[in-house]
Amino acid sequence: MPTELLYLFLTSILLALLWIPHIIGQVRFNGPLQPEEYVTLREPATHDYIKRADRAHINLVEQFGAFAGLVVVAQLVQVSTALTAGAAAVFFWARIAHAIVMLSGFKHFMARTLIFTVAWMTLLVIAWEIAAAKLF
Repeated sequence: MPTELLYLFLTSILLALLWIPHIIGQVRFNGPLQPEEYVTLREPATHDYIKRADRAHINLVEQFGAFAGLVVVAQLVQVSTALTAGAAAVFFWARIAHAIVMLSGFKHFMARTLIFTVAWMTLLVIAWEIAAAKLF
């Protein structure tokens, strides 16, 4: 399996698991859903941990589409370089770090923003490699 697809696979697993802290927090602080909440929906979370857990998941959802799309396109047009492989690895590990920082509530050094930016920059690297190999 190409490195880029391996990290797409691992990121998919991370995305599939990252909602769990939010659900655990909801049940821990608000109890299980009540029948009427399936109709009216539960009020927005009030505990900071629940909000952070939800945002950590949503933030990965927001970046995952671009990452998956670029990795798939790279594979379809047969672009796999050291840069695309490295960028895919950095993306995955940056998203792990982002989740840890977000869930922990770490608020120093703009860590969350810096980590997000690193992950975003890996998307640009993969896009550039595809464009350089197939468009220019």
